[in-house]
Amino acid sequence: MVNRHFIITIEQQTILVTSPQIGTLYGISVGPGDPELISIKGLRCLQQCPIVAYPAGLHGKQGIAEQIITPWLSSQHQLPLVFPYVQDPEQLHNAWQQAALTVWEHLSQGQDIAFACEGDVGVYSTFTYLAETLAGLYPQAIIQRIPGISSPMAAAAALDIPLTCQRDRLAILPTLQRLENLAEALTWADVVVLLKVSSIYSAVWQILQQNNLLQTSYVVVRASTTEQEIYQNLEQYPELELPYFSLLIITKRSTPKASPG
Repeated sequence: MVNRHFIITIEQQTILVTSPQIGTLYGISVGPGDPELISIKGLRCLQQCPIVAYPAGLHGKQGIAEQIITPWLSSQHQLPLVFPYVQDPEQLHNAWQQAALTVWEHLSQGQDIAFACEGDVGVYSTFTYLAETLAGLYPQAIIQRIPGISSPMAAAAALDIPLTCQRDRLAILPTLQRLENLAEALTWADVVVLLKVSSIYSAVWQILQQNNLLQTSYVVVRASTTEQEIYQNLEQYPELELPYFSLLIITKRSTPKASPG
């Protein structure tokens, strides 16, 4: 928490005035799934903050971030925040506003909050929207980000290949709305990572086939978790029923084949 101090002068007397304490909102990157893929700094902050927030899971189940941090929590107050999995801008805006208001109730009382973010706080992160909304509503809010490991890095490690090397150009794309984005990326990138590829896998497979990239592309499901799955030599897999947390790594170079997962 941070104390704000002001010096005022009244009738030639200097008085130190302390404003109400404001807690700090920490965005803590907790990795893609393995609870041990968290930095020492992030773990220390997670365990020292009196309040730990995270995106609430669906249908009463634990969300990914909550699952990751559960082994590290003790007596902290837990604060699940609802972020709907929708594309509707109004619903999302309302959810971010409500989450920011909820967080501010605690911060304004001098309580620090650790927000556990799956992957890295700076890579397509829910924390980005929470932090931006909070800062917009309360410019005096104090926000700090602690970086970490995101899923493309964990997936490359699982495949036992480098994500990039030498002068490779890397493109990381979120869920594709238009396949033209992939086609354009393939014109300049040496390595392309498609996040959350499940809904468009079949169409992407066709593009990879047309570009002779099936043998040097890989699918990793739930990277770094106990449920991790690896698919390589995608010529064998024109159709896959993939869960939401699946990514695809496309390489144009000749890479060592991954070990079966």
